[in-house]
Amino acid sequence: MSDHRVLERPATLAAWQRRWTLIASCLGVGLVMASMAALYTALPQIAAATGATQGQLTWMVDGYTLVLAALLLPAGALGDRYGRRGMLITGLAVFCAGSVLALTVHDPMWVIVARMISGVGAALVMPSTLSILTGVFPPQHWGRAVGIWAAVAGSGGVIGLVGSGVLLRYWSWPSIFVVLAAVAAVLAVAAIAMPASREPDHPRIDLLGSATSAAAIGLLVYGLTEAPEYGWRAPLTIALLAGAVVAGALFVVVELRTPRPLLPVRLFAHRAFSTGVTSLMLQFVVTFGLALIMVQYLQLVLGYSPLRSTLAVAPMAGPLLPLAVIAPMLMRWVGLRWMTVAGLATMSGGLFLLTRLHPDTHYSAIVLPLALAGAGIGLCATPATAVIIGTTPTAKHGVAAAVNDAAREIGAAIGIAMSGGILAAGYHHHIQPALAGLPDQIRGPVGDSLAGALTVAAQAGPTTHPLTDAAVDAFMHGIHQAVLALAIVAAAGAAVTLAAPDTRHVDRLDDPEPSAD
Repeated sequence: MSDHRVLERPATLAAWQRRWTLIASCLGVGLVMASMAALYTALPQIAAATGATQGQLTWMVDGYTLVLAALLLPAGALGDRYGRRGMLITGLAVFCAGSVLALTVHDPMWVIVARMISGVGAALVMPSTLSILTGVFPPQHWGRAVGIWAAVAGSGGVIGLVGSGVLLRYWSWPSIFVVLAAVAAVLAVAAIAMPASREPDHPRIDLLGSATSAAAIGLLVYGLTEAPEYGWRAPLTIALLAGAVVAGALFVVVELRTPRPLLPVRLFAHRAFSTGVTSLMLQFVVTFGLALIMVQYLQLVLGYSPLRSTLAVAPMAGPLLPLAVIAPMLMRWVGLRWMTVAGLATMSGGLFLLTRLHPDTHYSAIVLPLALAGAGIGLCATPATAVIIGTTPTAKHGVAAAVNDAAREIGAAIGIAMSGGILAAGYHHHIQPALAGLPDQIRGPVGDSLAGALTVAAQAGPTTHPLTDAAVDAFMHGIHQAVLALAIVAAAGAAVTLAAPDTRHVDRLDDPEPSAD
């Protein structure tokens, strides 16, 4: 396969074209990541306006993530064949259409459908942004460009939380979809000025590989999303996760046998590539798991408003942004192994500090752990993305970018499912003694969640103070277990990474594919 793209040579591009492409690409990936977390603070308003159940509210968030994660690899392949700029513009248009649909419907199921349509658009946008960057900038400048891209991608969730909190402070929940649609429309127009990028031989789409990869990732994310509600031992959960394993195995078999695979699986034999994928997945397990926990703690226990709670998690982005930009330079000094170990260990240290949270914790005690978590992401996010792209043949950069993005989305789904499930199980187990003397009509809400218990207590008056204390204590028990689990995941990742290669520069694999179809 040719190693050249249909793209203006980087040396012939004007400086403003590179800057324009960098800005538009970063805003594109920022929009995709911000949209994942933008509805967290708006769910109570959406429930009141549409009559959505708790399960429907969950799918308004997870439906977007599920479609996005499942379609990333096929979307990257489409960009390689038909052009990354075209896929980026198409994806932004589809994303905009989904956001507009969410504004015009009032039935919860249609809102879910609208979010899933936006997820399709996001899947087309995300890999295109990164693969276009690596074509516009010469290899010697990839580090800085990828560092800025990774910084925006890593902080996108925080940006979404803070932005939605500001919007809800002055307007209602539809304003979130107005802003998402408007930003997508503006970026679609801006992307027209970006240089074209596609493979000259128009590689065929691996349809069977695309179908099996989408099935494997979709079933995995679906199973992880449903497990906290139905239980990890429930037949549905087991069937979904087993289906994901079977589909994943079929994907590997298909990719090993086809002459033009969607994803050359031998890339995973390259230890730097595998380390980068694993590192990204663990980073997003922690990031989104922590965000889910902290927003609930700040609102339900400390009594913060939606805006104040989202601003309170912003310290994560403080050290993340500058460290992600300078991380490529640090990697040349200390290597991939120690950058990843240091990043995951720093995240783990911050999470261990959060195990000391209690109902009266002052916010000043939360800032340092959040900053440590952000610093950890900043240290290891850019090196991980750099080795994923840099070790991949140029003709497969669209798919490599999709692998990079899929690792993030799968990690986010695992983090949300794991932390949410542990928090719910810890609360449910610890609240049981307090339920014994309660009337049947309130036992259910109190046993389900702290929010339900606080609602019951507010309606019953001051005589329910012991019930409130018991519910808060049970909730804190669940939080401690969930944060500890995330800390152990990060620490285990740091320990495993000690066996990673001491890479200080990227050695690209030769293109393993034949030149003929």
